[in-house]
Amino acid sequence: MNIGTASEKSGLPAKTIRYYEDIGLLRPDRADNGYRDYSMSDVHRLRFLQRSRSLGFSVEECRQLLSLYGDKERESADVKALAETKLTEIDRKLAELTELRNTLRHLVHNCHGDSRPDCPIIDGLSGRAQTQ
Repeated sequence: MNIGTASEKSGLPAKTIRYYEDIGLLRPDRADNGYRDYSMSDVHRLRFLQRSRSLGFSVEECRQLLSLYGDKERESADVKALAETKLTEIDRKLAELTELRNTLRHLVHNCHGDSRPDCPIIDGLSGRAQTQ
């Protein structure tokens, strides 16, 4: 199938498919005319990549996952280790985001939001937080 059909079946833009090919995540066959010729196996790999990326896995992590996906003698412990590492990273990011939200919430709560020039938000961002 051509790239348009592979794009349709995988739900990924043709540009993304070409990128995955350029970085070696996908190696479609070439037809006699030199055009890419995608198989259903390629479409499955593209869907796998799409789901992996949507869960936050990096391109390199996807490369590892694809390698494990294609290895019928893999150990599920290897896959679980990658997923646990990603989960730990997500938990860390959530904690950072929660801290950011709490800090910004505090700044917004302490800002009068009126015609006065003093602003705890500006002071907080500049590092000159006022004590009130």
